[in-house]
Amino acid sequence: MGRRYDPGRRQRIIDAAIRVTGRDGIAGLSHRTVAAEADVPLGSTTYHFASLDELMVAALRQANEGFAAAVRDSEALADPGKDPAAELARLMGEWLGGERSGVELEYELYLAALRRPVLRPVAAEWTDGITEVLARRSDPLTARALVALMDGICLQVLLTDAAYDEEYAREMLGRLLRRREEP
Repeated sequence: MGRRYDPGRRQRIIDAAIRVTGRDGIAGLSHRTVAAEADVPLGSTTYHFASLDELMVAALRQANEGFAAAVRDSEALADPGKDPAAELARLMGEWLGGERSGVELEYELYLAALRRPVLRPVAAEWTDGITEVLARRSDPLTARALVALMDGICLQVLLTDAAYDEEYAREMLGRLLRRREEP
């Protein structure tokens, strides 16, 4: 029997890896658990991703894309007449207010880079991409500080189970942006 053509298999494997990580954490991620979740033969996971690290890189890239795309596509961030702090706070609220397990998954994969150096360039890609967009409304140094503040606020919300306070986020982001404008 010949091999079936299945152009969506690689993507299904990545999607399955994201679901497994979201449900069971990084510790639950293996070629075997992903194959079962994707309903594909075990050999398919190793064919498309020779190592678990390769699979985690693909999953992290995909997981990171949601918030990054929202920032990149924001018309309000591109409009000099709009308040960038208010827009960033709103975007964070939408992101944290959506499917919470998706946000937790992104941070779990992002923080896995602490122990898995192969993930660090992907985490840096995300930071650099967001920083590049925000630097259009500020400068590279302030933009990097904005990203760090947003990460900190999001992690605090996730770790404390606190409600997201959009007004607080807007005020803190605004302070960073106003400080940049001071002589």
